[in-house]
Amino acid sequence: MSSIEARNAVRPAIGFFERYLTLWVALCIVAGVLFGQILPGVFQAIGRMEMAHVNVPVGMLIWVMIIPMLVKIDFSAMKQVGSQWRGIGVTLAVNWLVKPFSMALLGWLFIRHVFRPWLPIEQLDSYVAGLILLAAAPCTAMVFVWSQLCKGDPYFTLSQVALNDSIMIVAFAPLVALLLGLSAITVPWDTLIASVGLYIVIPVILAQLLRRHLLARGEAHFRGVVARLGPWSICALLATLVLLFAFQGQAIVAQPLVIAMLAVPILVQVLLNSGLAYLLNRRLGVAHCVAGPSSLIGASNFFELAVATAISLFGFHSGAALATVVGVLIEVPVMLLVVGIVNRSQAWYESGHRQAAPSLRRN
Repeated sequence: MSSIEARNAVRPAIGFFERYLTLWVALCIVAGVLFGQILPGVFQAIGRMEMAHVNVPVGMLIWVMIIPMLVKIDFSAMKQVGSQWRGIGVTLAVNWLVKPFSMALLGWLFIRHVFRPWLPIEQLDSYVAGLILLAAAPCTAMVFVWSQLCKGDPYFTLSQVALNDSIMIVAFAPLVALLLGLSAITVPWDTLIASVGLYIVIPVILAQLLRRHLLARGEAHFRGVVARLGPWSICALLATLVLLFAFQGQAIVAQPLVIAMLAVPILVQVLLNSGLAYLLNRRLGVAHCVAGPSSLIGASNFFELAVATAISLFGFHSGAALATVVGVLIEVPVMLLVVGIVNRSQAWYESGHRQAAPSLRRN
């Protein structure tokens, strides 16, 4: 991986669409609810457009959403893993051993106990399932933006994302099945495996073929195409959200506080896991330019995949689909909060880093 490619992976500051993602999601909620009330027949017809239990319009939107993100990933970056092994190790541990299980615990605590009196009893399991899906895989795209905003090491960020995506291909389905099983939620294995194939394996293959084709025409051409694809990804996400909220409209109008209650465990798990990764990196003497993106990747959620899987497993009308959408709603403000904490605490972090043993200081 060249230094130019590494810099390009994280060069852009947060873009217009990404900066105001929370606003766009809020507008999609309003639009979806209104359209669902005004044109119920249209959305019922869209909901019936299925093939092998997969909604065709949503499947197409998910591909448009995910493939532009995966085109950015250089899997050859994994050869850099050895040079950043402490930061990589911390991030992997938080991503795959702590975050999914902590979210399952927080979902059980808040949804089945703290907020139980105010939530529809028939949707409790579905809400927990959505939260589990949200935390089961780390983010692929937006972490490049967060890394750049906290002056993160581009080599570390790119190699960590490439490694996470490789693990996700084989670990996502078993991890989701395990956590849903522990939560006493029935796991439709055939649909889960089909979702992994449709929304991870095939998009990764197509994205890497497209990446190779674009790079063959030059670095400048590759960057230009990737930049043009970015808005399509966001637009596909927003269109998917309009469909979701059109189906969820009646439930939201009836109980608007559901969204706020679902946001609580998501917020807690982001702050918990980002803080854990940050503190572990400091304890191990990892440089701040690695610890920053490590904490952000460690707390991130691949909400696009979560939304797609929730729809496939539980349907448009499910509490699981709604729970994953809440993750989209709060993604930008919460992660910007973590970026701010990482940047403001740099002096404190490096005071502990200087006290680390010389053997731990280099990462």
